[in-house]
Amino acid sequence: MRSLLYVPASNARALAKARDLPADALILDLEDAVAPAEKAAARGMAAAALAEGGFGRRMTILRVNALDTEWGRDDLAAATDADAVLLPKISGAEAVEGYARALGDGPEIWAMAETPSGVLRAAEIAAEPRVRGLVIGTNDLAAELGCRPGPGRAELQMALQSCVLAARAAGVACIDGVYNAIKDEDGFRAECAQGLALGMDGKSLIHPSQIAAANEIFVPSAAEIDLARRQIDAFAEAERNGRGVAVLDGRIVEALHARAAQRLLERVAEIQS
Repeated sequence: MRSLLYVPASNARALAKARDLPADALILDLEDAVAPAEKAAARGMAAAALAEGGFGRRMTILRVNALDTEWGRDDLAAATDADAVLLPKISGAEAVEGYARALGDGPEIWAMAETPSGVLRAAEIAAEPRVRGLVIGTNDLAAELGCRPGPGRAELQMALQSCVLAARAAGVACIDGVYNAIKDEDGFRAECAQGLALGMDGKSLIHPSQIAAANEIFVPSAAEIDLARRQIDAFAEAERNGRGVAVLDGRIVEALHARAAQRLLERVAEIQS
C-alpha cells in the first residue's frame, strides 16, 4: 500500500492505462473526480472495468458517492468486483455500519478521514470489523477546518497523527493525503518522507508521475533492512545466552526492537513478492 492512485472513473483512457501502472492500488473514483451529469455513466464504466479485470496484483478500490446522495446505493451495487469500497466523509462508526448494511456481503471497507468529526472519531471508525484502512482526505479536511497548510503541514499534524494512532490501534492501514502540486517533485518527496516518519503506510496520489517516488520512499532502505536483520540476530543471540537485552552498534536491542525489525522484513517480503 505504498501508492494508491485516484483514477477518474469517467475517463475511459485513464481506466485502461491504469492496468499497466506500477501503483500498489487503484482508487476508481465516482465521487469528487466525476461531475454530477457523468455519475451514472462513470459508474457503468467502473463496473465494466472491474468485471473485465486485468489489474494484476493491484488492489482495486471503488470510491463511492455518499449513501444519502442519489448515486450512493447504485454505486455500492457496482462494487461487486472491487477488492474494496472507499466511503467518503465518514463521521463515525454508525455511518460505517449503515454502509455495511447497504453493501451486504462483499468487498472490504475503507473509510475517508476528511472531516473534523471523522478525525475526532477515527478510532471507532477504524475499529469497525469490516474496515481495513483509513485514507486521509487532507484537501477536504483543510477546507472544513479553514486552515491553510504550508510546507511541513504543521496545521494538520494533530489530525494526521490522530489517524495514524487510530489505524495502529485497530490494526488497519493508514494512507496519507494527496499532494496537489503535480510538477513539484521535491515537495512531493518531502511530504512522502514526512508521512513515512509519522507512520503512514503509503500515500494517495492524483497523477501517475507520483507513483515512482511514493514506491521508492515507502519501502525500507537497504540500510534499514540490514539493521533489522542484525537486530534480530543480536537479540536471538542474547536470548540464547540467557539475556533479555542485546547491544548492537552501541544501542540497546530489546524484544520490542526485534519485533519491529521482523515486521519491517515482512513488509519488504510482501513488497517484493
